[in-house]
Amino acid sequence: MTNSDSDTTDFTELPVVVAGLGVSGISAARVLRGLGASVTVVDGGSGAGLVARAAELEKLGVAVRLGDGDSLPEGTRLIVTSPGWAPDSPLFAAAAAAGVEVWGDVELAWRLRRPLPATGEPAPWLAVTGTNGKTTTVQMLASILAAAGRRTAAVGNVGVSVLDAVLAEEPYDVLAVELSSYQLHWAPSLRPYSAAVLNLAPDHLDWHGSMEAYAADKGRIYEGNVVACVYNLADPATEALVMEADVEEGCRAIGFGLGAPSPSNFGVVDGLLVDRAFVEDRSKNAAELGSVEDVNPPAPHNIANALAAAALARSYGVDTKAVREGLRAFRPDAHRIAEVGTVREITYIDDSKATNTHAAAASLAAYRPIVWIAGGLAKGATFDDLVQGAAERLRAVVLIGQDRAVIREALERHAPDVPVIEAAEGHTGAVAMAEIVRTAASLARSGDTVLLAPACASMDMFTNYGERGDLFAAAVRDLADE
Repeated sequence: MTNSDSDTTDFTELPVVVAGLGVSGISAARVLRGLGASVTVVDGGSGAGLVARAAELEKLGVAVRLGDGDSLPEGTRLIVTSPGWAPDSPLFAAAAAAGVEVWGDVELAWRLRRPLPATGEPAPWLAVTGTNGKTTTVQMLASILAAAGRRTAAVGNVGVSVLDAVLAEEPYDVLAVELSSYQLHWAPSLRPYSAAVLNLAPDHLDWHGSMEAYAADKGRIYEGNVVACVYNLADPATEALVMEADVEEGCRAIGFGLGAPSPSNFGVVDGLLVDRAFVEDRSKNAAELGSVEDVNPPAPHNIANALAAAALARSYGVDTKAVREGLRAFRPDAHRIAEVGTVREITYIDDSKATNTHAAAASLAAYRPIVWIAGGLAKGATFDDLVQGAAERLRAVVLIGQDRAVIREALERHAPDVPVIEAAEGHTGAVAMAEIVRTAASLARSGDTVLLAPACASMDMFTNYGERGDLFAAAVRDLADE
């Protein structure tokens, strides 16, 4: 299928299984049922929340099977899976044995795109992936596109469901699409207009099985790109993925980095964001896109995100004025290097979104001295490089969560003189966070930063990273009131 092709699948009475009764599964089930498919949703869970969701879908004529997500219903012709279902799930083994295709929600959305009246072709997708920075970059990109007067949205793994976006009653001109490695794994037909891989670091290896498999799934985003494959000059692995991709004739490799850019790249010169890719005679000329002060916050990794967003927007034809206006208008989401308060000359930073070592490294590089709050679910990660790189910045460390031991061992190897306090085990939620913040405060000195950048997932102690960050901010406010 080319970038402008439409899918010709006839879904009428097609027996389709939707794997997972989460947000994306419910959305897929509703859409497929609306297309006339015979839909069965399977999920291994059986709690009250799932029962309630099942009842709503059953009113639409969707069959729901709870408590068994492993076996393939007889007669199934297609599976549409939620992103989190691992490739080695028994359901997919059964599908492979039966010759049944497996799509993700992104694959389904790609195949359901509709032509725009003005062009006769579907809205282009400007797609972003990477271990870290995806959400921020996609939101920056959407802000830039909106400043250029385009009807757009940040969709995919953020904001609007990609299925809802492609089927919106009022069509979008262009979509800024965040894609996780999970989503890319299940989207074989995806062919974005332009795409970026921001960075690559070990993450979700328990799901993918190896770093090589993880990188390969990230690299799928470059397949079939039309105008630009955007990569990180500071991360050679991203350029390697570009070199391996099968792209449309004329598609260009465009690098971004924090130094002065060479021709065909984006970079920074004397505090200015500069484009030397989408300009006439790029060997001699450059276009000013704004200043680093237009980026909020202007931390190094966030400037890199802004350059990647600008490169994608410029590949779509957006002018320099809109890039500057879009970056100035952008406001980051909560829990991304957000200052939540200063108490007794100690600054408290919430970067609960730093759920892996690569993201935590960016936060740790932005401050000193630091009392670091770290730990949770490590997802198979190792911490030696992270600790070694941050050791000189650490005043002390407060360890939390299920997999704290692997971080403690890395600290013992690479920062043996840094005091380490472990939060009490067994506590969760607000009670746990109040203790964690008080412990961190007791270790900090005037002028220090207490940094919540756990480098781990949150679900062992909190509902999600958002709750972890909210409770951190609340505990800091309580500390200020004492």
